Amino acid sequence: MQSDRMSRALAPRVLSLAVSAACATLLAACAVGPNYQRPATEIPASFKEAAPGWKVAEPADQHDRGDWWAIYEDPKLNELEAKLNTANQTIAQFAASYRQARALVGEARAAYFPTIGASAGATRSGNGTQTSGNATTATSREGITNSFNVQMTASWEPDLWGSVTRSVNAQKAGQQGAAADLANARLSAQATLAQTYFLLRALDSTQKLLDDTVIAYQRSLQLTQNQYAAGVAARSDVIQAQTQLQSAQAAAIDNGIQRAQDEHAIAVLVGVPASMFSLPPMPLTATPPAVPAQMPSALLERRPDIASAERKAAAANEQIGVAIAAFFPSLTLSATGGFENSVFSQLLTLPSRFWTLGPQLAGTIFDAGLRKAQTEAARATYDADVATYRQTVLAAFQDVEDNLASLRILEQEIVVQRQAVDSARQALAIVTNEYKAGTVGFVNVLTAQTTAFTAEQKLENIAGQRMVSSVGLVKALGGGWDASQMNRETGDVAAPAPLPASAPRAAATSVGAPSIAQSTALGTDAPQARVQSK
Repeated sequence: MQSDRMSRALAPRVLSLAVSAACATLLAACAVGPNYQRPATEIPASFKEAAPGWKVAEPADQHDRGDWWAIYEDPKLNELEAKLNTANQTIAQFAASYRQARALVGEARAAYFPTIGASAGATRSGNGTQTSGNATTATSREGITNSFNVQMTASWEPDLWGSVTRSVNAQKAGQQGAAADLANARLSAQATLAQTYFLLRALDSTQKLLDDTVIAYQRSLQLTQNQYAAGVAARSDVIQAQTQLQSAQAAAIDNGIQRAQDEHAIAVLVGVPASMFSLPPMPLTATPPAVPAQMPSALLERRPDIASAERKAAAANEQIGVAIAAFFPSLTLSATGGFENSVFSQLLTLPSRFWTLGPQLAGTIFDAGLRKAQTEAARATYDADVATYRQTVLAAFQDVEDNLASLRILEQEIVVQRQAVDSARQALAIVTNEYKAGTVGFVNVLTAQTTAFTAEQKLENIAGQRMVSSVGLVKALGGGWDASQMNRETGDVAAPAPLPASAPRAAATSVGAPSIAQSTALGTDAPQARVQSK
């Protein structure tokens, strides 16, 4: 009977709670604040610097290209990129930031659900007087009181104005932005590694040129010494030949500084101490592969830095709704129930029960303009993020145009420079023969040798610049990334693996023009023109 009376007494309260919850659920669909739309940007119809013959990528090319560096067909570069993807510490930092952003989404989602807690306690107190016991407490003759309780609490704040939904959406956008930041850090590190690697190989080509030049100048010095001994050449010719040889030897030594620094930079990128890393010399033989140009609008989906900036703007938009929701009152539904008694053995009996149930509506009446200021700050943050997004888009177009222009101009320049090298070699051969015949002085030979060396050195530099620009274009086009990866990026980075033992490599064969040693050795004919192609 007592149980029936309690059920009848609780029924109106339970009904009231159910009605309140239903109303709260309906109101939760009313999210205040602006709905997000991607900020408008001006997209050109095509790339201005796209050279004739470049084709727009087919739809299949829009898919994830994965290991984009494989287009250069360099096994050593492939090996280094694989190490970078597992051991680069900058990537590991952004991966940790991504996992943090992913955890913040779960933290925001928790606000959708009620908070339930449980507690149990026991107290013993005394005041030195004698009092009589009652239903819930008992006092001994010494005035000591015992109290035992077990209770559960539940509290839930319905998302009346969409504040929680806005917060969850903001954190989701933050997670996607963090995934794009991670992809951008990975792409940047991969491109830096490839560019540094090709610069190092270009230095290897320059080193070979310098070494060959030293050998050629040694032969030239020997010839002038023989001419001087025979009384045909002056002592000044020997001094000038010796000076030129020593200058070439100094340049060959100096070239090693930049190579060592590039090698150390690669070691850091692949997560290896510089003192434990080395790359055997191998002259550059690669040429830029064809990279299909994409439509400019594709950059919005292919560039992770653009995706990251756009997601930051989306998150800032949701924060405006969170700020606006603070103007409206909040509803909290809470319930508490449990048992309390002074005798532990009677704690879980019906007379010891207690419970409370009821909603609470609270709102701020006066805050001296705090909420208004917070809303204005949120709007300003959104405007700043929109400007950052648009600037990132503009910079992306500039990046592509810069690398397209660089590749186009360098392709034209290297053709002319090859012709200049051929002309310099022919001139050197003619002047050398004239000097041996005694019709010109040694100064003419020195000038021709210097011109030929400078032309060949510039040719090697252009070859390295072309590879750097090629990698820069792949990076500017987004590498192998696509915006759809933001929702499936794991953020995991494998632990750095120990370096395998260096496998012996066959001696590299230089493909291209013969060096100055082959073309400037006194007494040789002019070499045939070469075509540096692959």
